[in-house]
Amino acid sequence: MATLTRNITKGTNPIGKAEILLRLSVSRSLVVRLKTGLWIDPARFDKGTFSLPKDATARAEIRAIEDKLIDIERFLINLCEKTAPDVLTKDFLLAQYDLFLHPVPEKKKRAPREPNFFDTFEDYIEKKNISEWRIKHLRVLKRALMRYELYVRANGRSRYKIKLDDFTVDDVNGFEKFLRSEHLISEKYPDIYKVVPADTHTNRKKPKPLPKGDNTIIGLFGLLRAFYRWCREQELTTNDPFAKYNGKTTEVYGTPFYITMEELYQIADFDMSANPSLEIQRDIFIFQCLIGCRVSDLMAMTPASIINDAIEYMPQKTKSERPQVVRVPLNNRAKALVEKYAERDDLNGKLFPFISSQKYNVAIKRIFTLCGVTRMVTILNPTTREEEKRPINEIASSHLARRTFIGNLYKKVKDPNLVGSLSGHSEGSRAFARYRDIDEDMKKELVSLLD
Repeated sequence: MATLTRNITKGTNPIGKAEILLRLSVSRSLVVRLKTGLWIDPARFDKGTFSLPKDATARAEIRAIEDKLIDIERFLINLCEKTAPDVLTKDFLLAQYDLFLHPVPEKKKRAPREPNFFDTFEDYIEKKNISEWRIKHLRVLKRALMRYELYVRANGRSRYKIKLDDFTVDDVNGFEKFLRSEHLISEKYPDIYKVVPADTHTNRKKPKPLPKGDNTIIGLFGLLRAFYRWCREQELTTNDPFAKYNGKTTEVYGTPFYITMEELYQIADFDMSANPSLEIQRDIFIFQCLIGCRVSDLMAMTPASIINDAIEYMPQKTKSERPQVVRVPLNNRAKALVEKYAERDDLNGKLFPFISSQKYNVAIKRIFTLCGVTRMVTILNPTTREEEKRPINEIASSHLARRTFIGNLYKKVKDPNLVGSLSGHSEGSRAFARYRDIDEDMKKELVSLLD
């Protein structure tokens, strides 16, 4: 199977941008280097991977370049797959590539082109007022659908193309099987994952896709349903591929686990002076436990987020559907943590010296281990849906801070609406209900009512 390698020119044009180049390897004797006509700031391209700036306009420009590059790569891979080996020469490839980049205009009027599925998908992302969190997950879905399209083509249906009107329940079922088997498919068809990687957030070797459980697939299908619902509302199609779908549609979660206040203090007061970098992440984790926000909201906080001794923020995950300001008063420990880092030079305008969310999760596991918080907890494996016993330090993450805030507050006041006002959950939220663990103390209180 043909492979593609991305690179950029060493020199730049007058405005400081380098052209993206492709190296197409069909065989040992057939290697072609191609110019794409796409130009990018060299600082935003490293080893074939794009890095996105914080500025929304600049980020959209780089995403558009990446999408065009993926279209070129998809064309080249498809061309190599459907062309007979005796026809596939360097001259042929160059000629076809030139036609792809510079198609000859037809004199006759053509019938209106059917909207491209992925163009429509991008249009949906652009026009819908949705949060960055949802945009991120929609792009995960888009890349998965692009890989599925390439996978189907590699298995005998060389002309297969996902179309808005023709995506049926059979395609939905096929896509589900593909998602469940991606960790195996990636080993058999590695070139698909070079063209459309499963992870675009690392410059290092791309990790293999992990096995996906029901909750992950149900979440992706929920996004796909919403996309098709929007398309029908916009009268782009009358198709509903989920109308006859009989798969699972309800997410299942185990009882939430969280650390007790005693364990929280054990971590907060542990001497980490020998490891200053880990001490910083410990302090950030403790602060998150004291305000109960999601990690995406935490890392967006600045000194301006503190108003009259309380943290104020609008949850990114829900602000497009349910905009609301969450206000959480800061206790003395939280205030002390803010003051501890207020004068540092490496805050970059933020409240704390944050690292990436991935590195933060790794640090949390190390912190729990170092502090001796290693008790066993019962969890529901999201992939197998089987009960498991795991040491809490092995599965601790930033979201555990949110559960700790909610779980310990609920033990004190037992009022879901009051706690929900501090966590950003709506009244009667099904999501909030998962946090309402009834612990042993609450069970004893209930039983005592029978005396």
